[in-house]
Parts: sequence; structure tokens; C-alpha cells
Amino acid sequence: MAEQGQDQRDGRDARDGGRDAPKAWRRDVLPGEARAWEALVATARRTVSEGLVVGTSGNVSVRVGDTVLVTPSGVPYDRLTPEDVTGVGLDGRQVLGTLVPTSELPMHLAVFRSTDARAVVHTHAVHATAVSTLVPELPTIHYMTAALGGPVRVAPYATYGSDELAENMLRALAGRTGCLLQNHGTMTYGATLDQAYDRTAQLEWMCRLWLTASSVPGLSPSLLSGGQLAEVAEKLRGYGQRG
Repeated sequence: MAEQGQDQRDGRDARDGGRDAPKAWRRDVLPGEARAWEALVATARRTVSEGLVVGTSGNVSVRVGDTVLVTPSGVPYDRLTPEDVTGVGLDGRQVLGTLVPTSELPMHLAVFRSTDARAVVHTHAVHATAVSTLVPELPTIHYMTAALGGPVRVAPYATYGSDELAENMLRALAGRTGCLLQNHGTMTYGATLDQAYDRTAQLEWMCRLWLTASSVPGLSPSLLSGGQLAEVAEKLRGYGQRG
């Protein structure tokens, strides 16, 4: 609750004319950035409409060149307009807009600096967050575990928006495209916004599946072996349409 409340205050302050925002932050938005912003806003709205976040509790980012477009702090996604483009450099310096970037910016930048990610989605999805409080790693309940690079780890808890949380997240992401954040939520990335979002939705679904199966009294769900996941990972390399 504190995270969302603080974000809402920050967002209102920035939206009120950007009085605290240095004018040096502002430059013209490039056509590619405008298109990417439109897609980012659509993805952010989707996290709300499909129940992965409540209010402004999650955030989304997309990289265009060396600029990272990111949802602003505390502004409801249905209020975002093309004029609200918010962007930072990989060093965290704001280069676009006057709205304050999300408080989770350190996590987003850590992903872009350390991986080949072009888009990042962070949510407070209910089932995934519940699982993050129970186990250090999501049990291998479904073969789509392989689509995230292997068993999904849980990053140890740290205060939201902190460098410590970003560091914990990076360790949990090693060799993976998604992780859980203990007592917090999910973090996934991909080559596109759609891919990053789909990985988030898949992770939430697997968490819900495991919670459902493990709740049956007297029974334990069967889990997949490392060999079975490796076989799926190989098969997934050829999945989908070929041009």
C-alpha cells in the first residue's frame, strides 16, 4: 500500500506542470518512440484489464535504441496520452517527458543493462505473489517452465525501488527470462512487449496451477524432471510459424 500511495503522490506532482522537472529532460519524441509508447500504454492497460495488477501497482518498459520508455509513477494507465511519453537513458537520466518515472526504474534498467531484453513487464499478480511467499523456486508443474529458461526462481525480498531488489532480481533471472519477487510480484522480459507480457501471463498461470494442484488434501502434484524440461526446451526452438 505504501508503494502505491507514494507513487500516486509522485505522479500527481510531476503531472502538475512538471515544476520539479529540469527542462533539459525534454527533447522531441522520435517517430519510433511514439509508436513504442503507444504499444507500451496498451500493454500496461492490458495488465489491469486481465487482472495482473491493481491500480498502478505494476509497470512496463520498452527499449528504443538507447532510450528506455517506461510507465510513469502513480498515473492510472487509462489517463496516459501520447503527450505523456516518459523516457530515460540507460544511465537513468530522464530524457523524455516531465512525469516522474516508475519507482521500480532500477529493476527495469538492470534488466536492459544485463540482458538482450527489449521490453520488461513487472506485475503484482495474485497467484505468483502468493507462490513467492511459499517456496524459493516455483515447482516444475508444467512444461512451459522451459519457455522461461528453466525452473523459475524467487528473488529474496528487498524494499521496492531499491538497488538491492534490482540485484536480487538479476541473480534470480540468471539463465531465465522471468522470476518471482518474494512478497512482491513478477518480473519478465522479452524481445517484444507482447513476448514479455505473454511470459508474465504464463508465469501467473503456472503459479495458479501449482497452488490449485498442491491444495488437494493428501495428494502432491507430479513434477517434471530436468530431462523432461530439456526435451521441451529443444522442441520449443522450432515452435511456431516459419517464414
